[in-house]
Amino acid sequence: MPLSFTKRPSLVAYVTCGDPDLATTRDVVLAAIEGGADVIELGVPFSDPVADGPVIQRASERALKHGTTLDQVLKLSAEVRKRSQAGLIIFSYLNPIMRMGISRFCAAASEAGIDGALITDLPVEEAGDHLHEMRKRNLASVFLAAPTSTDQRLQCIANASTGFVYAVSRTGVTGVRKQLPKDARDLVRRIRSHTKLPVAVGFGISTPEQFAAVGEFADAAVVGSAIVETIERNPGKEPEAVAEFIRQLTAVRSQLSAGSAKG
Repeated sequence: MPLSFTKRPSLVAYVTCGDPDLATTRDVVLAAIEGGADVIELGVPFSDPVADGPVIQRASERALKHGTTLDQVLKLSAEVRKRSQAGLIIFSYLNPIMRMGISRFCAAASEAGIDGALITDLPVEEAGDHLHEMRKRNLASVFLAAPTSTDQRLQCIANASTGFVYAVSRTGVTGVRKQLPKDARDLVRRIRSHTKLPVAVGFGISTPEQFAAVGEFADAAVVGSAIVETIERNPGKEPEAVAEFIRQLTAVRSQLSAGSAKG
């Protein structure tokens, strides 16, 4: 399935699978898509995260207590795919994929209707086997680019990426921030000098104003911690709460389109 970034900005929504349980995650994902999400990052919970802030760490802990596994996330993906054509990305640390085996993971992901994968702690320089198996299955590879990345490394990331490039808006861990970092725009500009792939900006985006601001210079915005926190704060009403939150974010797209038309 092709990833679609036709809307400006497109919304890439992250959820931690299995929080609070897999059935709720499925309903949350479908509600997020109905609310306006274009691509879903299906987060595989992991016990030793290095890039996740406290909100996603708590979600992973809850999911792991229920025994959530990569196999279960892939089965969940297949259920979602039967009901939606939205983009689906597996978002995982390397360890669960290595335990499954890269070849088996790629085969299972393809069978489940997954579009691609983002492995947060897989350096692009060491991704040869992964890329080979992903391309055999026509799966998109997504890599992270940071403000600290050199131009040489950005070129490597651009060469290896086949879905979109994830521009990390700041150094540090995930989490909601009041302001969008000033160097996010510069990072996107630098990435665009190396590739024509879509660029999605993430880490810290949580308000309609920030979502709209990203749309001024990037193709998509990634929203994670704010969605996971919405789930955490609305027990028993998670799908409805997430759908409403996403509708608030994506409502600015019509305003942006109207402004462009007037211009």
